[in-house]
Amino acid sequence: MHVNDHDRYDLLVVGSANADLVVGVERRPAPGETVLGSDLAVHPGGKGGNQAVAAARLGARTALLARVGDDAHGRLLLDSQRAAGVDTAGVLVGGAPTGVALITVDPSGDNSIVVSPGANARLTPQDVRAAGALFGAARIVSVQLEIPLETVAEVAAALAPGTRLVLNPSPPAPLPERVLAVCDPLVVNEHEARSLLGAAAGTTPQEWARALLELGPRSVVVTLGAAGALVADSGGAVRVPSPEVEAVDTTGAGDAFTAALAWRLGRGEGLAEAAGYAVRVGAAAVTGRGAQASFPAPGDLPDAAEVPAPDDLPDAAEVPAPGDLPDAAEVPAP
Repeated sequence: MHVNDHDRYDLLVVGSANADLVVGVERRPAPGETVLGSDLAVHPGGKGGNQAVAAARLGARTALLARVGDDAHGRLLLDSQRAAGVDTAGVLVGGAPTGVALITVDPSGDNSIVVSPGANARLTPQDVRAAGALFGAARIVSVQLEIPLETVAEVAAALAPGTRLVLNPSPPAPLPERVLAVCDPLVVNEHEARSLLGAAAGTTPQEWARALLELGPRSVVVTLGAAGALVADSGGAVRVPSPEVEAVDTTGAGDAFTAALAWRLGRGEGLAEAAGYAVRVGAAAVTGRGAQASFPAPGDLPDAAEVPAPDDLPDAAEVPAPGDLPDAAEVPAP
């Protein structure tokens, strides 16, 4: 692959591309039990594929480095990426069947998921080294953990001077110090924060952010669902509120948030400002069903939320304590 323009890509996403195979059930089966379900629905997914589509739909010049199988699911994923405007020159084909996620969903929206990584597990450090032109042309690189950890480590080593790494450790796994040291930011939800920190996690996002910074990343973003996000670096922590929306399906909302955050950081925005935009993207994503099908265009975003007064905050277990909040003037508008 060859790239001429150093600034060609606002965002390079390195990660997984899966076909999501979804069946609705009245109740999820017990061990040894068979239940009947709805017609099978097949959707493009995978955290890497989701992030690339979300960023491209917002207007970012986006490329994807991933691996899919030479099969119908692989063609579905490539078609979805191209339809969104993603450059798929870095998508490798073959080596194993396309990864799939087998998903059962009950009437309450609870789901059970089994992932067969397939070709995602064959994305290697050598593939990363061979994609040097993509890395040289990217302002921001975003990566997750649905590909081999050794490949993620190679991504961290392959960054061009001045390129920023955004890492979402999902599914959670211990990260080498050399990877943590270049994360700017490390983006986690509550489950991922607690998994990475173990007994040292504490009880509030403020504590999680402080403890995660001690592991070595340059900055941290803790996503808080409907409560927004907490951003933290060596200068302190700020909570960014989310607009109020009626949630229909949260699938892929975290991927949409991370993609939007990465893109806006690449445009030169500060961490809190970029997160202010990203929470609006995540909020829009939960108002539609599915992952990629729900990702918004710029005109679909809700208005920015007002900075909450301390008395309006949710419980301390969900967000920082009131005493930890900055004054409203300290939080930039998205």
